[in-house]
Amino acid sequence: MHHHPGSHDPVLVALSILIAALASYTALDLATRMRAASGPASLGWLGAAAVAMGGGIWSMHFVAMLAFSLPGIAISYDPLLTLLSLAIPILVAAAAFVVVSQRPQALIVSGVGMGLAISGMHYTGMAAMRMAATIRYDSFWVAASIAIAIGASIVALRLAFHTTSVLQRAAAGMVMGAAISGMHYAAMQGSNFLPWEFVLGAPGGAVGQQPLAFLVAGITIGVLVLGLAAAVYDRAFAERAGREAEALRRSEEKFRLLVEGVADHAIFMLDAEGRIANWNLGAIRLIGYGEEIVGTHYAILHTEEDRALGVPDAMLQQARREGKSAGEGFRLRKDGSRFFAEATIRVVKNERFEAIGFASIVRDVTERRRAQETLERTRDALAMSQKMKTIGQLTGGVAHDFNNLLAVILGSLELAKKRLASEDPKIHRLLDNAIQGAARGASLTQRMLAFARKQDLKPVVVDVPELVRGMAALLKLDPGIRVETHFPIELARVKVDANQLELAVLNLAVNARDAIGSGEGVIAIAAREENAAEGLAPGRYVALSVSDTGSGMDEETLRHAQEPFFTTKGVGKGTGLGLSMVKGLAEQSGGVLLLKSRVGEGTTAEIWLPATRADQPAAPAAAPSRAAVRSARPLSVLLVDDDLLVLDNIAAMLDDLGHAVIEARSGEEAVQLLNRMPKLDVVITDYAMPGMNGLQLAEAVAAERPGMPVVLCTGYAELPAAARPLLRLSKPFDQAALAAVLEDAMREQAAARAVVTLHPKRA
Repeated sequence: MHHHPGSHDPVLVALSILIAALASYTALDLATRMRAASGPASLGWLGAAAVAMGGGIWSMHFVAMLAFSLPGIAISYDPLLTLLSLAIPILVAAAAFVVVSQRPQALIVSGVGMGLAISGMHYTGMAAMRMAATIRYDSFWVAASIAIAIGASIVALRLAFHTTSVLQRAAAGMVMGAAISGMHYAAMQGSNFLPWEFVLGAPGGAVGQQPLAFLVAGITIGVLVLGLAAAVYDRAFAERAGREAEALRRSEEKFRLLVEGVADHAIFMLDAEGRIANWNLGAIRLIGYGEEIVGTHYAILHTEEDRALGVPDAMLQQARREGKSAGEGFRLRKDGSRFFAEATIRVVKNERFEAIGFASIVRDVTERRRAQETLERTRDALAMSQKMKTIGQLTGGVAHDFNNLLAVILGSLELAKKRLASEDPKIHRLLDNAIQGAARGASLTQRMLAFARKQDLKPVVVDVPELVRGMAALLKLDPGIRVETHFPIELARVKVDANQLELAVLNLAVNARDAIGSGEGVIAIAAREENAAEGLAPGRYVALSVSDTGSGMDEETLRHAQEPFFTTKGVGKGTGLGLSMVKGLAEQSGGVLLLKSRVGEGTTAEIWLPATRADQPAAPAAAPSRAAVRSARPLSVLLVDDDLLVLDNIAAMLDDLGHAVIEARSGEEAVQLLNRMPKLDVVITDYAMPGMNGLQLAEAVAAERPGMPVVLCTGYAELPAAARPLLRLSKPFDQAALAAVLEDAMREQAAARAVVTLHPKRA
């Protein structure tokens, strides 16, 4: 027996190398899908990669074996050993992939095992050959083939579990295909076939190896192409799914940022039963709950009153029925505090238009509601203030007209008393009573003008007890309310506007009466001396207090009581300006208004005013009546007034004083008389006249007769600055006041000082 060399079909050799390269590329490509998948899908791709690797290597081996031939010797293959040679690489490759996927550090060991399995596959396939020859193996080429198989396996496993590009996989497939093919042909190079002599001779049977090789190659390539197609499709599907997932993730991220960025709105989802599923950070900030509220019915956010009335369920039903429900009301935070909210609930439906839940948006509008309420209170207060302003203007006008009437009455009574020759004392007493009544009426009109802010108000030294006693008639409020006064024997005086202080005391007394209500009670007016209270300049102060036994005020009401427009009396029953006016008077006078009150115990209001020096005399409560003295020098007086009664009355008083009177019923008529009368000593004019008023007439007199005295008769204090230098006679006045102002006018004229120096206006 001697060595018999074999030969290889070059076409089938090239085909086997192509199969090895294609199998390597396919296995690496399928391995990328194995890494991209998870769970059962990953195992499926792992099995596919193992089949591609193991099955491709076997197919290459089998085609290469079919490419080999021995001249004159027929070759066949044992089916069982051939199938065993197919199973070995597939199973070992799958095992190696599994081991390396779970334990990457076992790469070398797995590669060695896989290489040995591939070598075992080759030699098992060789053992499956049935022929009339014996095979002898060269140990060197056996070792070389095993080394090539192990190296190719390690590289294949490493590439299978590392990210590679298409070009990298193609290059690796070609190299690995050449290596695996090299392993096979290296092993074949070390194989020696020793034919049996007794069968050597004519070619054995008519077995066609090429058709079988092409069949196996075709099937292998078809399977590998299907695997590649599956990998390409899966990759494309995964990339599309990845793009969609990324787009969805970005959309969800934008939505999450949008929802969580709305910090002033609580946005949360409800399931179909109204239970809270989730909500945004704005809800956590606004309401205070965390994850513990998930699964709780959203009615927990409603007040007990709303839950008792079934408001939460009603809103859900309306949203389910109409698609949306909205409303405003109080909601509860986790700590139990309430806030006023604007709430909207929208139904959420699936693709079949079935309600699967609700989206609720809650917004805190407490500040807006508070601002709206404040605006409404301010609007009501403004309306009341405008009404009071109108009343004040009406009061001022009425008081002015009363002043004119009282001036006529006082002047006429004085003249009648002087000219009455009756010796009957009763008649004189009746006239005195009438004059006193008219004087009291004049005092009343002064208070009305003070209320209308048209009275000339100036601070004077005031004896507080005397001022309060002088108000006794005004403090008779209700029959069931007793007014008491408590003053010490010695009390310092204060410097304040007497009329304003009277108005302040009257205001506090009226408030005390309203606090007592329709029942019986006591209003106590008292005063005492104290050292400076906190916040006041050092020194002594007089604290004038008005106390009542009424209902009192709680802390919240007491805190706002002195604010403008704040009132507890309701619209139409109070302006909310009384206490603020008293506070303003006290502060402008260097003092302060203090309020003390408790619910059910009454209220005490104290006006603290700086005490004045003891050597300053107090202003008299009423000016003593003076007897009018007939003038030593008759004057020529131009008298101007649009009211005939006032004009006649003042003319009569001037005539009684011995003066010559020229009467004018308007400013225009007075200017005409001024041009015709060469000699005039003084002009007495009313201020408020239609057409040309008293100040305009004074300017015309100054232009025509510089230095001529002008006396303004008025009950108003709100006069232009130009009227300040003029002599003024406050209405109503008596004959003595009229005589005194004429004396002042003549004294100033005699001293060569004009009452006012006015220059004619130039165009």
